Amino acid sequence: MLMLANLIDGQARAPREGRYLDIVDPSIGRTFARCPDSDATDVADAVDAATRAAPGWAATPAETRARCLYRLADLIETRLEAFAAAESQDSGKPLALARSLDIPRAIANLRFFAAAIGQWPGESHAMEQGAINYTLRLPLGVVGCISPWNLPLYLFTWKVAPALAAGNTVVSKPSEITPYTAWLLGTLVAEADFPPGVFNIVHGTGPAVGEAIVMHDTVKAISFTGSTRTGVAIAKAAAPKLKKVSLELGGKNPTIVFDDADLSDASMATIVRSGFANQGEICLCGSRLLVQRGIYERFRDDYLRRVRALRVGDPASPNSDLGALVSRAHFDKVIACIERARDEGGRILTGGQRATVEGRCAEGWFVEPTVIEGLPPGAATNQEEIFGPVVTLIPFEDEAEALAIANGTPYGLSASVWTQDLSRAHRVAARLDVGIVWVNCWMLRDLRTPFGGSKQSGVGREGGVEALRFFTEARNVCISHGQ
Repeated sequence: MLMLANLIDGQARAPREGRYLDIVDPSIGRTFARCPDSDATDVADAVDAATRAAPGWAATPAETRARCLYRLADLIETRLEAFAAAESQDSGKPLALARSLDIPRAIANLRFFAAAIGQWPGESHAMEQGAINYTLRLPLGVVGCISPWNLPLYLFTWKVAPALAAGNTVVSKPSEITPYTAWLLGTLVAEADFPPGVFNIVHGTGPAVGEAIVMHDTVKAISFTGSTRTGVAIAKAAAPKLKKVSLELGGKNPTIVFDDADLSDASMATIVRSGFANQGEICLCGSRLLVQRGIYERFRDDYLRRVRALRVGDPASPNSDLGALVSRAHFDKVIACIERARDEGGRILTGGQRATVEGRCAEGWFVEPTVIEGLPPGAATNQEEIFGPVVTLIPFEDEAEALAIANGTPYGLSASVWTQDLSRAHRVAARLDVGIVWVNCWMLRDLRTPFGGSKQSGVGREGGVEALRFFTEARNVCISHGQ
């Protein structure tokens, strides 16, 4: 049995109370590792270590901090296959996806922020009264980074990289459901020349570890990605302490297909992928597919043909398009959501059941890619995040109705718009109440751009200079040079 450990003050440490959590391979439904079930005492140790390391790391030249991040990226890259295999085993996603997306993106995150910190321009403003202002961007000190289970290393590095680049010391918590690659990363931190205490990883549950990080007085900011419910709880806990929070939460994203859309094979493949990539366990997946009524039936038939061709199977197989859902609890939730859709009057056009996978994965938590039609926009199925391989089809008459349906949920993370009318594309993009709009594409990510949502999809923005600004405090200095 593989035994994981915390990384505190540059050392691998067992949890103080000696408790561990079982880590289950969702494709076979069996435990393969155990990770620390840490608590507030372990968090306190990590915060103490980060506090001791903070002054030295803040004073370290940006070039040196960047060199540590580059080194860490290189170390992961030399072990890409091992990291990809660990990510697949931990989360149930296809190995091919972990190899082509998750691990390369984690490497890119580290390299991007290593480069960005050396190119971050200063700000200065001259005054007619004979003075000049300049702005210092100073690290906050100790910050907390809490990442989710769906893209484990990808989103873990998305948070810790800008925090470390900006000169902060970090106490981080990966998801207790998928801790494997964060632990692997932790084994490389010393080799990447990070000083002890700069980068700490504490494994455990949200109530035990996540809450302790949020509540600790020394932790100056919290970057969290996860459910809206947990994000609201973090915001409430952080508010009395006036902590900075960045919350990237849920989504119920619309994919809007107008009657003039390019429906070539490449476009249709992207539209299908936008709903079912990573088993639908991506906050940016388009779970509501809005199609203009004039092309609805033709589009639906072609779409269903393509969805039915998706292969659900052993994540280790190169032939599998979809793997297992991340846990038994999440599997049960998704199945329950499909049953609720039936109860609401939805018609299951394809899928709707547990997927049967032969061989070693016979006991895994697989769900067929599912497409549902016939539900009104206000139905619970079209309002609440499912976070699985489930897409609803919704017809619309015109642009105004499409916008009303698209904006008619509590969420506002992302949307994709498919049209060949450039004026319409600009018009609709401006009126969608979301943080990210893709036009005739999906999941094209430029790390320089702001990432985040509106309404119940979150607060704040990550990515590029937005992340560096979040992890720093602005100080204005005004110097008079006389008349």
